[in-house]
Amino acid sequence: MFVGFLGPKGSFTHNVAFHAFPEADLLPFENITEVIKAYETGKVEYAIVPVENSIEGSVHETSDYLFHQAEIEAVAEIILPIKQQLMATSKDKKIDKIFSHPQAIAQGKKYIRQYYPDALIEMTASTAYAARFVASHPQKNFAAIAPHSAAAEYGLSIIAKDIQEIDENYTRFWVLGHRRPDISLKQEDQKITIALTLPDNLPGALYKALSTFAWRGIDLTKIESRPLKTILGEYFFIIDFENRNEELVSFALQELTSIGIQYKILGNYAVYQL
Repeated sequence: MFVGFLGPKGSFTHNVAFHAFPEADLLPFENITEVIKAYETGKVEYAIVPVENSIEGSVHETSDYLFHQAEIEAVAEIILPIKQQLMATSKDKKIDKIFSHPQAIAQGKKYIRQYYPDALIEMTASTAYAARFVASHPQKNFAAIAPHSAAAEYGLSIIAKDIQEIDENYTRFWVLGHRRPDISLKQEDQKITIALTLPDNLPGALYKALSTFAWRGIDLTKIESRPLKTILGEYFFIIDFENRNEELVSFALQELTSIGIQYKILGNYAVYQL
């Protein structure tokens, strides 16, 4: 079985893929869109992508592609504690430029401002890609923000440990596929994620949509708006909610349809934590 992940090797997504599918052939891809396309074209049976970080919020490349372009659902969610490390080809190197994924840069910005205020920042498609790039340019004064596993994978020295601003730093990863996988991790919860589009001629449409869950006692765990990419001021709404009573959830979704609110299921999944 082939499983695609946001690579290269040594990324946080690689870590999740390895623990979720220890017997699978893991295939790295350069960006989130390519990971999802690998599933759509049949190159992999499952695709693993980051969806949200507890500090920096949603990974919009994931949610926007799933809503606008893909016909694929999340079939599992894995939550990973995130520890960011600053690494280079040697510990005593002067650092002129720091590479990493935008999320990792944001999580370590306080440390960078304090200790490397003059360093240039370069965004990359993933943390592990940044580590691999730095390792391939040993003559340059480069550093990367990436996980421990990336330092080991690419032979880098860790200059500073756990530079993320907040200790309680977690990222949600979605396993995208056609059926629920058998994952040997402890299940924490059962959830559904939908994307709502609201009719223009329905006053209080968002309130009415949310009330279909509220009066049934279905706990919403997240709501977020994203541009519809049509005209200014039009949005779709991403809602996560607990799926502990499938009958109640089914009735809530039926009520959404009956009042003219369209929705797309982005995921129906068990939640696991590493």
